[in-house]
Amino acid sequence: MSTIQRIALVLTIIGAINWGLIGFFQFDLIAAIFGGQDSALSRIIYGLVGIAGLINIGLLFVPNEQEDEAAEARPTR
Repeated sequence: MSTIQRIALVLTIIGAINWGLIGFFQFDLIAAIFGGQDSALSRIIYGLVGIAGLINIGLLFVPNEQEDEAAEARPTR
């Protein structure tokens, strides 16, 4: 996993936690920390989380290394 993918994954996790807080407690942590939903910094964070989610879509199509190793170890008929 590349450094960009790791950063994107961390940002996606932050976004998921924020959405969980919004869903369960109606509390937007990003807005609370950075001055409301309309502040420039909050909008930048929201944008970065959105871009990170798009980058992580690529992870869905990366083959699992364990599955590849298991397939190679299976005897052929």
